[in-house]
Amino acid sequence: MSLRFNAINNLITSQEADVQGSAKITAIFGENVFTSKTARQYLSDEAFKSLISSIKAGQKIDRSMGHQIANGIRAWAEGKGVTHFTHWFQPLTGSTAEKHDSFFTIKSDGTPIEQFEGDALIQQEPDASSFPSGGLRATFEARGYTAWDPSSPPFIMEIGQGKTLCIPTIFVSYTGESLDYKAPLLKALEAMNKAAVEVCNYFDKNVTRVTATLGWEQEYFVVDEGLHNARPDLVLCGRTVFGHGPAKGQQLEDHYFASIPERIYAFMRDYEEEAYRLGIPLRTRHNEVAPSQFECAPIFEEVNLGVDHNTLLMDVMSRVASRHKLRVLLHEKPFAGINGSGKHNNWSMATDTGVNLLAPGKTPKTNLMFLTFFVNTIKAVYDYADVLRASIASAPNDHRLGANEAPPAIISVFIGQYLSKVLQDVKERVSEKMDEQDESMLKIDIHKSIPELLMDNTDRNRTSPFAFTGNKFEFRAVGSSANCASAMTVLSTIVAETLKNFKKEVDAHIDKGEKKEIAIMHVIRQYIVSSEKVLFEGNNYSEEWEKEAEKRGLPNVKTTPLALDYFVSNKAKKLFEHNKVYTHAELEARHEIELEKYIKMVQIESRIMGELATSHILPAAIRYQNLLANNIKGLKDSGLQDSAYCNQKHILEKISEHISKTSELVEKMIEARKECNNMSHTRTRAIAYCSQVKEQFFEPIRYHVDKLELLVDDREWYLPKYREILFLR
Repeated sequence: MSLRFNAINNLITSQEADVQGSAKITAIFGENVFTSKTARQYLSDEAFKSLISSIKAGQKIDRSMGHQIANGIRAWAEGKGVTHFTHWFQPLTGSTAEKHDSFFTIKSDGTPIEQFEGDALIQQEPDASSFPSGGLRATFEARGYTAWDPSSPPFIMEIGQGKTLCIPTIFVSYTGESLDYKAPLLKALEAMNKAAVEVCNYFDKNVTRVTATLGWEQEYFVVDEGLHNARPDLVLCGRTVFGHGPAKGQQLEDHYFASIPERIYAFMRDYEEEAYRLGIPLRTRHNEVAPSQFECAPIFEEVNLGVDHNTLLMDVMSRVASRHKLRVLLHEKPFAGINGSGKHNNWSMATDTGVNLLAPGKTPKTNLMFLTFFVNTIKAVYDYADVLRASIASAPNDHRLGANEAPPAIISVFIGQYLSKVLQDVKERVSEKMDEQDESMLKIDIHKSIPELLMDNTDRNRTSPFAFTGNKFEFRAVGSSANCASAMTVLSTIVAETLKNFKKEVDAHIDKGEKKEIAIMHVIRQYIVSSEKVLFEGNNYSEEWEKEAEKRGLPNVKTTPLALDYFVSNKAKKLFEHNKVYTHAELEARHEIELEKYIKMVQIESRIMGELATSHILPAAIRYQNLLANNIKGLKDSGLQDSAYCNQKHILEKISEHISKTSELVEKMIEARKECNNMSHTRTRAIAYCSQVKEQFFEPIRYHVDKLELLVDDREWYLPKYREILFLR
């Protein structure tokens, strides 16, 4: 019996995993995290102050203090049964990395002891030769360094009966170039902090720090483990390269926000409990639009911690799913014909005085501050839409963007009718001659209309890639499998750059004798005028918008190899260098890494298409073809008229045609892949894989295979079908 039918039979007899949940979330939240409250219990006053200063002000931890902190962390971890520790980091592979070392060591006199030195906490040197470096170093130069990031607290990962202390770290090369997602993110956040504080001080001198906040919404599919394992394409690619749509998909919209299936509910409760113990503040869970698609979302956190928690959660979800004989699919488009998955990044900025800079205020002064940061963000997106597009570019996301389920590749901003009117008023009423006698525009009472503002903006235009939703911007184009750090690094950097320029321009007006508030309004008006082309309130899916966007000069790059070029443009190099986020060499390296990643993903998909067609699809189709041919021959030999078997002949002709076309196209695709592999330049090879392999062959081959799925006897088809994968649990 095939894996498909075994999996279906096993579903009938499978039992739900037993989940013993805690009564209260607050009783377990953060119990596996070395929080500041925990640190207070295990550290001396001196060590505790050193740690808190490092977390809040970014001050370097002295080596002697590092030793004390390490001893405190070890004492806490050992009390929970931990025997090993690891520097947990996020290399450019797209997943997390860890190398476990034990606390156990032997002293020179042979005495065995448990030990965790400050040096081991602060820095390590893993063998990192196989991680992608984009040419920053040769393979034999294995020296890569992990360095502790105190702003993200250590945590204990429980896997089965084992427990490991995880130290969140950055990952850099011997010569100091960043080789991960975290190091550039931290630099970008600091650049944004400095620029935002200087602008905030126009309004409030008490502001000394501005942090970016992130609330991600993680979409994902959950399928049965047996059905998943019977699909080699799901196992190796995370998506189905073939599969005819089921008679019922998402058209009834009955799955969206419906009752969560019991087996999935048990899985959710299980991974949520692990997440709570790790300090991940999950708040929301629900069914999404597509069958077998779900979503979870946390309470907002500082961006760095939010990125760590999302990356950690994806690992936890995948691991916990195995306990329930399930598989989590994080690919952006696992199934054709139904909605794919994204990861909306809800982003804002908050001051250390407790003000959300993207929330309308109660006074003219706070409204002006809101308007300042609101317009600067729009200006940043307009000026660097191409770089922002590059930050979300990937082979999986190409399947999703613009597919009438997700934002298109055109980056635009939705702000709603009310705020559009506010910006229009500023544009029309603020003039170059505005002086202290004409301050009407300084008294915009946005707060009075907050209910109208929220009703107008909260999730109204789901087609927009970058939408204002009341007190935050929602970057909806980020892919479900992506590391949020890429998009957050770019967004933080472009906002930092725009705020720097804003302050220079305002100060120039002030130097000419203008009152501060009037100078701010003048520059805001200039920014509104210069960036209004990026504002769009309509249907981003429509062909009319593509034409209109082209007229406006907005970039519309639909494929990853071309979108990635924006990372290495002169504009991008200047942007990142000016804000000390990436060096030119680091940008070139990332460009190379992402191109190689794209090539490998398309190559793997192409190979699995060829393998499935050759060893699964065609044999099944040929068996059924022979069965039909023998049936027709038998009817003909029995002396029946042609009309008695004309339908069988028609089916046989169609099957034969699809077999022939599938075989022919697969052979041509293999030849095209060989040609691409002979191209020496990475960018040329990536573009060729996109145009000559993916775009030329993937859909045509799929068309013929999916037609065969409809025609061939179900008992002969060994790959689980969409109706089974999506609806059988």
